[in-house]
Amino acid sequence: MTTYISMLRGINVGGHKKIKMDVLKQLYVELGYINVQTYIQSGNIIFLTQDTDTAYLEKRISKQILKVTGFEVPVLVLKLDELKQIVENNPFTLDSTKNTASFHITFLSAIPDTTSVEKLKSTDYGADHFEQLDKVIYVYCPTGYGTTKLTNTFFENKLKVTATCRNWKTVNELVRLAGLIL
Repeated sequence: MTTYISMLRGINVGGHKKIKMDVLKQLYVELGYINVQTYIQSGNIIFLTQDTDTAYLEKRISKQILKVTGFEVPVLVLKLDELKQIVENNPFTLDSTKNTASFHITFLSAIPDTTSVEKLKSTDYGADHFEQLDKVIYVYCPTGYGTTKLTNTFFENKLKVTATCRNWKTVNELVRLAGLIL
């Protein structure tokens, strides 16, 4: 069995696409996943399965959410080891002057075009900064995520990929919780 973390894009935000966590948990159980655990209302689900193809899992879960709720919801799935590596690779942790409460991770559905990323990097975002590595964008926004331009929608529009963001505390808690259900 492999431990996975799935992150749903855009549920329970601003009153849109409301899905109760117990409904979501039951949906995963009905798909045959075991040790299903949700974390906060923004669509983080930890589960075990013998399936090994994350693209298959993403499509299967998204299709089931549509069937049960009527909502089209993008789903990104990572193995626990992948999420641990993402945490370890955060370049902002190397600077002890940066406040970890200002760290966010934007997860992408695909590796973005290098030219598009370089074009974005040439723009000044004030105190906010980002670094891209594979299918992840590390975001540092010291004045708060609510004021940054570096949002899911920004990256989706500029890079033409699906994106979902989690704050540093949530990502670390998902790693911790997922490690408990092994």
